[in-house]
Amino acid sequence: MTNPSDFSIKIFADGADLQTILAMAAKPWVRGFTTNPTLMRKAGISDYAAFAHSVLDAVSDRPVSFEVFADDLPTMEEQAREIGSWGPNVYVKVPVTNTRREFTGPILRRLSQAGVKLNVTALMTVGQVTAVRDNLADGTPAIVSVFAGRVADTGVDPVGVMRDCLDTLRNRPELELLWASPRELLNLVQAEAMGCHIITMTNDLLGKLGLLGKNLEDYSLETVEMFYRDAMAAGYRIAQPLPVPAAV
Repeated sequence: MTNPSDFSIKIFADGADLQTILAMAAKPWVRGFTTNPTLMRKAGISDYAAFAHSVLDAVSDRPVSFEVFADDLPTMEEQAREIGSWGPNVYVKVPVTNTRREFTGPILRRLSQAGVKLNVTALMTVGQVTAVRDNLADGTPAIVSVFAGRVADTGVDPVGVMRDCLDTLRNRPELELLWASPRELLNLVQAEAMGCHIITMTNDLLGKLGLLGKNLEDYSLETVEMFYRDAMAAGYRIAQPLPVPAAV
């Protein structure tokens, strides 16, 4: 496949730059949007709610995920209910634990029972996916975000992990598995092949989509041309010119 529209997996744009979000919203193959406090801080956003509402004003027809940032379960639940009220297309990102390793299952259960659409985030193990599944109310749509890229960072092949996670959710059609933190375009192909429902892609990765199906010999030549251009632009030389003999 060489066209993003040909993929059955949903591609979600991951970022916090409003202008880029607006540009991605014009592309029909971008099926949703996600962000998080780290991305928002890097983008210089200081007013969380104002930014969120500006995004929702521009994107009303696709899922958009915003994350809670409290660290105690009661306040996390309060923030989730508030964020969830911002629009029918909002999914509320709730981490699988807080910083004290307290499982958020109890609030996931209450929120999903109340009809709040959740994006449970920062998962990395099949056991976590199983525990989250068992605490999400039947019938309420939810996304389960497994950070496959971070799994790969530890030297573990994420494909097997993601397959097992998908099997864990097999009998819950309202729950979608999301391949989070991809590191390369290959991850899109891998996620598609294994039947993952959603993948998030940063602007850098989205910019590489034009490479899908590219002829490798052409790509090889372009790489050689790049090295040559950069060497010439830098004015590199190996042999120094011999000094001119002094006149006798």
